[in-house]
Amino acid sequence: MIDMVEKEDNIISEEEAAQYDRQIRLWGLDAQKRLRGSRVLLVGLGGLGAEVAKNLILAGVKGLTLLDHEQVTEESRRAQFLIPVDSLGQNRAQASLERAQFLNPMVEVKADTDRVESKPDEFFLQFDAVCLTGCSRDLMVRVDQLCANKKIKVFCGDVFGYHGYMFSDLGKEYHYVEEKPKIVKATEETNDGPEAKKAKVDPNETTMVKKTASFCSLKEALEVDWTSEKAKASLKRTPADYFLLQVLLKFRTDKGRDPHPASFAEDSRLLRQIRDDVLDGLGVSTDLLADDFVSYCFSEMAPVCAVVGGVLGQEIVKALSQRDAPHRNFFFFDGLKGSGVVDYFGCK
Repeated sequence: MIDMVEKEDNIISEEEAAQYDRQIRLWGLDAQKRLRGSRVLLVGLGGLGAEVAKNLILAGVKGLTLLDHEQVTEESRRAQFLIPVDSLGQNRAQASLERAQFLNPMVEVKADTDRVESKPDEFFLQFDAVCLTGCSRDLMVRVDQLCANKKIKVFCGDVFGYHGYMFSDLGKEYHYVEEKPKIVKATEETNDGPEAKKAKVDPNETTMVKKTASFCSLKEALEVDWTSEKAKASLKRTPADYFLLQVLLKFRTDKGRDPHPASFAEDSRLLRQIRDDVLDGLGVSTDLLADDFVSYCFSEMAPVCAVVGGVLGQEIVKALSQRDAPHRNFFFFDGLKGSGVVDYFGCK
């Protein structure tokens, strides 16, 4: 059964109906009501975070909390469009607040300048969905496990140079509806032969089909036993970006930051060393990531942020509205393959 949780003030007003007219026509009034009753936590206001914030605010969620303790730098100011040019040195969440709120006054947008690591478990439980960007592996696993127990939807994402990814965990039993063409059954009175008696698809009519999907946790997705026969069989269809993500998350854990252009030579050497250690530890060949991978994973590139942020924002909207089939569980983007080239990796 589709969860139709009614919250106190998710009734669509005339003003909201006008604002969201196109969306209501696209995915229906009930889906928009679910969005209107949802509160989302977005961690990290880098280039990817700004894209996700924009998409969620325009979609019309109830509230969006922007959580980021970092200060605006020249790099972050170039990477995202919500930060004014004169905000150097200010907190990124606070600096992004005014422009984010201006996108849609009907959405309650808040800025939180605390470190996400300092937040108690109870903080995350007040939201319907949590989106983590720029976070450590340990923190993402912690929040995912915590929210899974309370059936709170969790999303993770990052952009590293030409590469980007998103991960979603909607729980072991996620319900949604999907619009399908209506099947018209032949009537008993039909006497025009066997073909006329067959069920036919009516392109002018649709019906809503209830479906269920199951998601694995982030911990399970990152700790696949690649020495098992089942995993070995799926290795050829697993994008190299899955293993690149493992390397970059290990770099983030070890250094407390992402690879930076100012220390390109040193970080490149360390990335190759981490690649060898991580892939050896996973039981796969280091040839999965050629030595030149280090040339394409520095900084947040705005076009990649736009693509990955569009997909990530769309998946959050679909999950909150419970409309249309979700991705399971990873989405990877490789800008070197050309615009719009994507790879999927689903864990079960």
